[in-house]
Amino acid sequence: MEHEVTQKQDLLDKKGHIKEEGWARHPLWLYNRSHVKGGRLRVKEWDYYAIINTEKHYAVTATISDLGYAALFAISYIDFERKAVSQTDALSVFPLGKIGLSASSGEDNQVAWSNEKLRLAFIKKGTQRHLMVACPSLVLPDGSVGLDYDIVLTQEPERESLNIATSWKEQRKAFYLNEKINCLPAKGKIRRGMENEELLMGESWGVLDWGRGRWTYQNTWYWASVSALVENVPFGLNLGYGFSDRTPASENAIFYNGRIHKLGTVEFVFSREDLRKAWRIKDEQGRLNLVFTPVVDRSSNTNFMVIKSVQHQLFGYFSGTCLLDDGSELAIKELPGFAEQVYNRW
Repeated sequence: MEHEVTQKQDLLDKKGHIKEEGWARHPLWLYNRSHVKGGRLRVKEWDYYAIINTEKHYAVTATISDLGYAALFAISYIDFERKAVSQTDALSVFPLGKIGLSASSGEDNQVAWSNEKLRLAFIKKGTQRHLMVACPSLVLPDGSVGLDYDIVLTQEPERESLNIATSWKEQRKAFYLNEKINCLPAKGKIRRGMENEELLMGESWGVLDWGRGRWTYQNTWYWASVSALVENVPFGLNLGYGFSDRTPASENAIFYNGRIHKLGTVEFVFSREDLRKAWRIKDEQGRLNLVFTPVVDRSSNTNFMVIKSVQHQLFGYFSGTCLLDDGSELAIKELPGFAEQVYNRW
């Protein structure tokens, strides 16, 4: 039985252990970086956004992260039809909390960073999350040069999100605090080379992966996400496992019309030799029967001996059926989204 947390509380006790592990429908845990035990280099903080245009079949992503040893800043453009990815990133060493990522996903805040090739700014104010990103030198899949966008995501206060706080069996002071906010309607502008596009309401949807924690040294995780419309109703999936001890709770859920329909354990069945082959996704309760068909792999491989990261984030299409809490079945067909396998050692 998974444990649902319902009361707002401090995340960690005086020894650096999570006070109450589990999952929640809203961000109830109060994170304080100074309460983390084990050294500043072990603290990980990140804001990751992915926005998919479900009508025109492309996606953009943006990351600002403080990983202790280094800060990582990254953007990407994913072209489903050309089956190609353009991306760029930058590093700064030993940020140790100086990037300015917020202690709460719900509080108004802003964080920004830039160098000669890349500019990012994330601003949270009220119900809106404003993303401003620019990389004038990025060569896009169609050959044009330059990407920038100014996009606003709207998060209504009553909308539920998937929140989880769990630790590792081998080290209970290592923890994972995370919020996934799916089905964020997007509006704004995007420029690709000389082409300017106005995003239309209902065609583009965002997800925020907001995470804070202290990890163990070596981990592999799996994550899949969808945000789209099903029969004109906002629908989303957040599915994942492999990262921390999920005995208290999983982070698996269906989002439908602003509400969470909680799932238990899930499994991704796929070819380790060829990640582009179709994936099957199922759950222990028999509520998911999904096939994910990848079309493009946003991959990266970083190896600095002590620090290593091998990431495969595959974008493609989900089809199949999902059962809601009341037993009603939703049929989904070729909804764009992504599934990933990530190995980190740092």
